[in-house]
Amino acid sequence: MAHMNIHTKRVYDPPATEDGTRVLVDRVWPRGMTKEHAHADVWLKDAAPSTPLRTWFNHDPDKWKEFKRRYAVELDDNGDVVEHLLALAAHGRVTLLYSARDTEHNQAVALREYLLRHGRNKRS
Repeated sequence: MAHMNIHTKRVYDPPATEDGTRVLVDRVWPRGMTKEHAHADVWLKDAAPSTPLRTWFNHDPDKWKEFKRRYAVELDDNGDVVEHLLALAAHGRVTLLYSARDTEHNQAVALREYLLRHGRNKRS
């Protein structure tokens, strides 16, 4: 299998044809965003971190490393969602949509890293 084509993008940025399958990975629907403007093909609430983890993290870059570790534990226990995302990625480009302002420290970035690592491990 070729390398997985998984990207991240703010849901507020304009959609593009090269986004491929657009998957919203926020637990809560983005503020001020209509379903028509989101252009999300799938909304996977269960791919998002738990509410206690999101609240604890609060987009604090100092907590980033620990957030990714805790989120990975949650994802390890959420095999159906992980398999769904890996299956989508196996068929073409996937763009993980998020609403956070911070483009480097958010669940979509952490989820992408997790999926790329997990997908590689499955193939070897």
